[in-house]
Amino acid sequence: MDRRERLAGTLLGTAVGDALGLPCEGMSARRIARRFGKLDRFRLLGRTGYVSDDTEQSALVAQSLARFPADPERCARAFRRSLVGWFWRLPWGIGMATIRSCFRTMLGLSRTGVRSAGNGSAMRAAVIGAYFRDEPQERRAFGTAIATSTHIDPRAVQGALFVAELAAVGADEARKIVTEPELGAALDRAAELAARNVSTSQAAEALRTTGYVVHSVAFALFCYLRYGESPLLAIQECISAGGDTDSIAAILGGWLGARHGEPGLPAHLIAELHDGPFGPSHLRALASSLAGGAPPPGYSWIGALARNLALYPVVLAHGVRRIFP
Repeated sequence: MDRRERLAGTLLGTAVGDALGLPCEGMSARRIARRFGKLDRFRLLGRTGYVSDDTEQSALVAQSLARFPADPERCARAFRRSLVGWFWRLPWGIGMATIRSCFRTMLGLSRTGVRSAGNGSAMRAAVIGAYFRDEPQERRAFGTAIATSTHIDPRAVQGALFVAELAAVGADEARKIVTEPELGAALDRAAELAARNVSTSQAAEALRTTGYVVHSVAFALFCYLRYGESPLLAIQECISAGGDTDSIAAILGGWLGARHGEPGLPAHLIAELHDGPFGPSHLRALASSLAGGAPPPGYSWIGALARNLALYPVVLAHGVRRIFP
C-alpha cells in the first residue's frame, strides 16, 4: 500500500477501536456479553460512533508531525501546545497523567511529563511508526519526544516506542527495542499465548486488561498476533475481554490499520463514525497532509466543545449504568 493509505488506515483504525470500545470501558467480559452481545456496531448513542481522547490525541500527534517533520523537539512543543488547547475543549476520557502534564505546560515548567505508567503515551503512538516507517532513528527520536511530553516512566516510554515500532516493522523487530524487564516479559508472554492459540479470556486473565501500560500493550499484542488477519474480529475479541477497552482497542486498531490500510478495516464502522472534529474526513485529511507535505487541516474548536458538552450526559449515563447489574 502507499504511504497515505497506511497513514489513513492507522488513524481510522485507532478511531474504530476507540469508538467501538468506549461504551464498554471499565466493564467485565461477562457484563459486556450480557449487555451488548455481539460487538458489531457502535452503542454509545444510537448507531453513531464517537471517538474519545485516544483518537483525538493521535490526531494531535499527526498534526504536529505535519508541522515539524524534521525536528522532534519542535514537534513535541507543538504537540504540548495543541494538547493544552484540546484540554480546554473538555474532552472525555482524559487520563490523570495527561491532565497533570497540561497544567505543567500551562505553568511554563520545562519538564511537562509526569512519572506515570499509564497507557496514555502508547495509545497515540502508532501514527509515529506509520509516518517514519523507513526511518528508525527518527521514529525513536520523535516517539521519545512525544511520549515524554506527558509520561516519563520508562515503562510508558518504551510502551509507546513499541507501539510505534510495531506499526512500522512488525512484532518481532519491535520487540528488540524494549529493554524494560517487566514490559519485555509481558510482551514475551503475550507472544507465547498467541502462538499457543489460547482463548481471549485465558489471555486476558494472564495478561490483564487494565490501563497500566504493561497490561494494555501486552494484551493488544496478543490480539494482534492471534487475530490480526481479520481486523474486525481482532477488535471485537479485544473489547469483549473488558477493562480499558477503548484504549487497548485503539492501540490494536492503529496496528491493524497500519498493516491492512483503510480498505482492510470494517467499512461499515468507518462510515458510521461521527464526521465532525476528529472524524473520518478530518483523519483522512491529516493522512494526506502527512503523505504529501501539505499544511495540516484545522478543526472547529467550537464544534469540538459543543459536541463534548452535548455528549457529556450520555457518557455520564453510561458510567452510572455500570453501577447496576
